[in-house]
Order: sequence, then structure tokens, then C-alpha cells
Amino acid sequence: MLPEMAGAMAVAVWLYLLLARGGFWREFRNPAQAAKPPEGGSPRVAIVIPARDEASGIGRAVESLAAQQPAHIVVVDDASSDGTADAARRSAPPDLLTVIAGEPLAAGWTGKLWAVEQGVRHAARFEAEYLLLTDADIVHAPGSLAALVERAESGACDMVSYMATLHCGSLAERALVPAFVYFFLALYPPAWIQDPRRRTAGGAGGCILIRREALQRIGGVAAIRGELIDDCALAQAVKQSGGRIWLGLSAGTRSTRVYATFAEIERMIARTAFTQLRHSPLLLAGTLAGLGVTYLLGPALALAGQPRAATLGAAAWLLMAASYCPALRFYRRSILWAPLLPAIAAFYAWATVHSAVNSWRGTGGQWKGRAQDRAARAG
Repeated sequence: MLPEMAGAMAVAVWLYLLLARGGFWREFRNPAQAAKPPEGGSPRVAIVIPARDEASGIGRAVESLAAQQPAHIVVVDDASSDGTADAARRSAPPDLLTVIAGEPLAAGWTGKLWAVEQGVRHAARFEAEYLLLTDADIVHAPGSLAALVERAESGACDMVSYMATLHCGSLAERALVPAFVYFFLALYPPAWIQDPRRRTAGGAGGCILIRREALQRIGGVAAIRGELIDDCALAQAVKQSGGRIWLGLSAGTRSTRVYATFAEIERMIARTAFTQLRHSPLLLAGTLAGLGVTYLLGPALALAGQPRAATLGAAAWLLMAASYCPALRFYRRSILWAPLLPAIAAFYAWATVHSAVNSWRGTGGQWKGRAQDRAARAG
């Protein structure tokens, strides 16, 4: 009886995720489309790009934005040692681009947000209605800037965000990257994000368009200065202030950052996973238990359970795989990866445990030589 009850629970979990979790898995079928600027002109957009040791990719990022005629592009060189500033300057004319040297990291700030704050201050002189906060590894599709503005204007949104298509070339990326986006959307269903009646708020830090007035209303970048997961913190602050937000996928706006090995992706996940759990051992235990019930219980029963329990476990596994197929198609990966989602989830669970260990050791949030998880160290 107990195995059958466990199997029924596994099926119920997946019916909930498929039918009552905002249809997150369907988002992969309808990525955002680029747009042409309206004939009458569109609101001015100033762009801020924080950059630390990004010489290999920042040129393509700046070029892709310069071609879309923004009000201005501000690159903040955050103590780079690889020629990032020069690479940026070669990518756009000086009347369209300013590269500023970042100031030493201020107390209480994470490195990225301190660079963004300096860029926003500099961009204020261009009196743009919108700010685009983007990363140095993001190449923007032609028309994407106009599409973001159109989305904000037509939906009366204060913040709109594209989740850029991640690089998916190495074996590790092919195995793990589609699931990274899938898990994110399961946590932050876009339909719930844009629903003002729900508290759910999320953003993708690589591409955020925000109204300058909305940023001022929440107290500027300083309002989230110590946040490691800055995109979701910004979205939460905007939504709590009464603003409308929107998040969607973009097939044309792409990240050029490469994760060549499983270890590199594991470190990327571990950088923020325990922060997402508010450094709580109780939430960590609950998350691991939830991952086990959601992704591992069904396959375990299907492979080793009694006949009825095995049937229920197989049904849960099938529902799980079916929900993952749209993400695989979006990333042009074979649907034969779908049954492996339990093993992929186990990898993410391990990375979450590693994140907690790093936090307890005082090395959480490692990024390019900085351990930024100060909340964990203070605890």
C-alpha cells in the first residue's frame, strides 16, 4: 500500500506542475520576437553594461546594441585585467559609447551591482526614459531593443526582461543547460510574474529593460545593493512598488559564455543556489526532499517498485519527460534527453548542497576572484 501511495503522490505532483503551475513548460513554444522601431520613433534607451575581464566577448555585445541606435551605451570596466575597456571602445563610435573605469568596490555592495550603479549614474545625463541593464556576454538580436520597448509600452510594464538563449555546444551544456532554464521557469512561471495579483517576481539579469522612473521609485540600484541574485531582487522590488513586470524567452538574444565542463556548470549553479534558499538549512533540507519526490521518486518506483506502484511511477516519469520536451526542442536537442531529467535534477541537487557548503566555509558567491556571499559569512 505504501509504495502505491508514493506512486500516486508522484503522479499528483506532475499533474500539478503540468496543469496548475502557470503553464511554464509551454513558454518554450512561444519565444519573444524582434520588432521594428515604430515610424514615429520610440522612447530613448540608455544601456549599462558592467564588465569584468570580458575582452573576449564584449565587442560582439556592444556591436549588437550599437546597431540598434540607443541613446547611449555605458560600459563600466570593473577592474579588468584583460583589455576589456579597449575591446569595448573598438566596437562602437565614441559619440555612442562611453567606457568608464569602475571605482573600488564600496562596502555593502556586490561587485556587479556597484558597477551597475556607476553606469546608471553616468547614463542619467542622457535623460533616457528607459535603461537597459545587460551583460557583456549577451549578443542582442536585431530589433530586440525595439521589441523590449514595445513590450513595455503596450503592456504598461515598468520592467521587461528577456531570458537569453544560453550557449549549448559542449557535452556538459547539452546535458544541463536546457534544464537550467526549465528549472528556472518552474520556479518563476512567467504567467505568474506578469500577474499583478501574484507575488511571484523574477527577471533575467542578462537583459533587463526598466523605466528610469520605476528604478528611482524603488530607491535606485542601492535598494538591492547587497543582493547576489540581483535580477530577481530587482523584479521583486519593482513589483512590490506597484509596477508591472514581464519575463519571456528570446531565441535571438544569445549568451556567448561557454561552460566547457560539468564542473564549470556546477560552480555556476553553486554560486547562488544557497542564496536562493536564504541560507536556511531547513529550506535546503526541504528543497532536497522536494527534488527527490518530484524527480526521483517516480523513476525509482518504475524501476524497482511493485507492479501497481511501478505503473504509477512510470506514469509520473512519462509526464516529467513530456514536460521537458519543449525545452529540449527550443535548444535543438534530441528528446531522448527527456527521460534523463531525474539524473540531471540529481546533479542540480548536488550543486545546491555544494553551494551551502561553500557558504558555510565563507567562500559563497565566488565570481572572478570575489567571494560575494557576505550574508553567509556574516552568519
